[in-house]
Amino acid sequence: MIQGLYEAHLPVKNMKESIEFYSKLGLELAWRDEDTAFFWIEKEKSWIGLWQGKEFLTPYHPSLRHVAFRVSYEDLKNSLNWLQEIQIEPVPFGSRDSIEPFVRPNQGNASVYFNDPDGNSLELMCFIEVPDRLKNITAKLSIEEWEQLLGGE
Repeated sequence: MIQGLYEAHLPVKNMKESIEFYSKLGLELAWRDEDTAFFWIEKEKSWIGLWQGKEFLTPYHPSLRHVAFRVSYEDLKNSLNWLQEIQIEPVPFGSRDSIEPFVRPNQGNASVYFNDPDGNSLELMCFIEVPDRLKNITAKLSIEEWEQLLGGE
């Protein structure tokens, strides 16, 4: 029945600034009106809606104002360079000090985080294959730590 995510929405303060930011990410503007803009994440499959209004003042919480974009593992490994090229600063996740991409073996994914101009939390994320012997690791591992654990696999 469910085939994927159709849309997600985020509040923004300044639509012009937000359109420039999301365009810089390589997303295509699908349409806009006075206080709303939609960008394709995957053309004609999923999009993100930006809504200008006072809701941008809503405090951040992981269940609010967060979107994760799916990327490949190789792109995630290069994500800091890519973000630097488009002049976007990555941010640490949660209590981590590092901005480096990290792996969650027990969840089978890896991530790096950054914010949009309104403090909405954005994430580049990929699925990873986790050998059975590593699926119980709950620590957040750097890419280097992860690849060392994998060894020659």
